[in-house]
Amino acid sequence: MHARRLTQLYTGLVLYGASSGLLVRTGLGLDPWDVFHQGVALRTGWTIGAVSCVVGAAVLLLWIPLRQRPGLGTVSNVVVVGTSMDATLWAVPAPGPLPLRVLLLAAAVLLNGAATGLYIGAGYGPGPRDGLMTGLHRRTGRSVRLVRTGIEVAVLAAGWLLGGTVGVGTVVYALAIGPAAQVFLRWFSRPAAGAVRTGGAPAAADPAAPAADPAAVAPATAAPAAEGAY
Repeated sequence: MHARRLTQLYTGLVLYGASSGLLVRTGLGLDPWDVFHQGVALRTGWTIGAVSCVVGAAVLLLWIPLRQRPGLGTVSNVVVVGTSMDATLWAVPAPGPLPLRVLLLAAAVLLNGAATGLYIGAGYGPGPRDGLMTGLHRRTGRSVRLVRTGIEVAVLAAGWLLGGTVGVGTVVYALAIGPAAQVFLRWFSRPAAGAVRTGGAPAAADPAAPAADPAAVAPATAAPAAEGAY
């Protein structure tokens, strides 16, 4: 059981990084956190994946005053997503014609939703950015939607000012990632420990399973809606 869940976790994280790299390759706009990562990368000369790893580690430090507990998936997210993103950018050339870029955008968002369902459904903890969101929600009493919107507007604005790409892809991602991730979460969420099947009904999904980072998915579970990932 643990081997299957670990495989699901790391497959999801690798695919999440790959989908983020494909979004960069479209040149049509990124999700808010990657707009910020790209902007910092342009200013520092680092790769966008390296920036993602460093920002993830910095955000994870903010969990300490919020009394959030990271899981294996949280720590792995910091390292694996950025590394996979850089590997994808190295391996995949930018498509030229606009129709190909639009197709790549659609494929990247769909892949990101599947990756979100895989790694969150494994039940090893949320990404650092989602944990920041849920931690602030619990400490401030503000709604998840308000906290999430505030964080993402701030990082999007900062990333845009630094030169990150904001465009139609940013809008498509914002509109499509929630529904896509919800569908895949239903497929990939592990059963709750000790869940009892009654009358042939399927065992309930784990209510403690966290929602996604970039981009917490809408609450298909008891956890707040989300990135991703992330």
